[in-house]
Amino acid sequence: MPDCPDGSIRIRNDLVPGDIGSIIHLHGKIYAEEYGFDNTFEPYVAGPLSDFVLNRTDRDRIWIAECELKVRGSIAIVRFSDTVAQLRWLILHPDIRGRGLGMRLVRDAVTFSRESAYESIFLWTVSHLKAATHLYKSMGFECTETRTEPNWGQMLTEERYDLIF
Repeated sequence: MPDCPDGSIRIRNDLVPGDIGSIIHLHGKIYAEEYGFDNTFEPYVAGPLSDFVLNRTDRDRIWIAECELKVRGSIAIVRFSDTVAQLRWLILHPDIRGRGLGMRLVRDAVTFSRESAYESIFLWTVSHLKAATHLYKSMGFECTETRTEPNWGQMLTEERYDLIF
């Protein structure tokens, strides 16, 4: 797919048929190509994403970035408890990176969490996702836990980030 013009990127919060498969596909392909993850990463995304769709409430939200009617990115806020939200599934196709869209999606997710009366947000990422960790830190998230273990076909250091309101 050619580069997506800025004006044609649309952000929506509704889910339509094919969205979930597209989000799983984006994660599988991009993480394999850019970070060497194997095919076990897709079920890691698919299981919780399916649960989110089947059980979501008004305190859960997903943002879908699309270009020319194709899903090119996502982020979500998932209720973890009455006071804690989890930020999940932040991904942007390379065609739409570098436009401030990641910052916009994280900012929207944080704003939604505050408005939904959560007291904090946490997320898990891996240490070599430098652009993502820079983005989280710029929004006030702090690394609170690390663990190194084999995952998705390689040895990875996972990092937990928390933002307390």
